[in-house]
Amino acid sequence: MLGLRVVLDTNVLIAGLRSRHGASFVVLTMVVDRRIRPLVTTALFLEYEAVLKRPEQRSMTGMTEAEVDGFMSEFAALAEGVDVHFLWRPQLADPTDEFVLEAMINGRGDALVTHNTRHFSRAASRFGLSVVSPSEFLGIAP
Repeated sequence: MLGLRVVLDTNVLIAGLRSRHGASFVVLTMVVDRRIRPLVTTALFLEYEAVLKRPEQRSMTGMTEAEVDGFMSEFAALAEGVDVHFLWRPQLADPTDEFVLEAMINGRGDALVTHNTRHFSRAASRFGLSVVSPSEFLGIAP
C-alpha cells in the first residue's frame, strides 16, 4: 500500500544517487519499496533525465548513460504521471524550480521534498503546500 504522494526536487535525486548515506538515499529507497509515490510531469521527468545525464553528474554518481536510462525507466514505472492543467509561472526566482512547483500543485501532492526549501517558501504559503527537506520528510513519512 502506498503512503504519501510526493514531488522530489531534482537535487534530491542527485544527492540520493551520489551517496548511499543520508536522507536523500533513504527517500529514494522509500520510492523503490513503494512506501511513497513520486509525482512527475513530463517536463519534470525530462529535467531529471537531462540533469542526471550531464557528464559532471554521471562522474559524481558513477553512472553511465545506459544506467541513467535504466534508472529513469524504473523511476517512471514507480511514479504517478501528473497532467498540467494550469501553468502557475512565474512564481519562483529559479525558472527550473517551476517544473517542480507545477507538479506539486497540479498533482495535489502531500509534500514537496527539496534541499532548497527556502526557494519554495513564498509559493508554499501562497498555495498551502508542505515543502520539506529530505530529513524533515523522514520525520513525517509513513
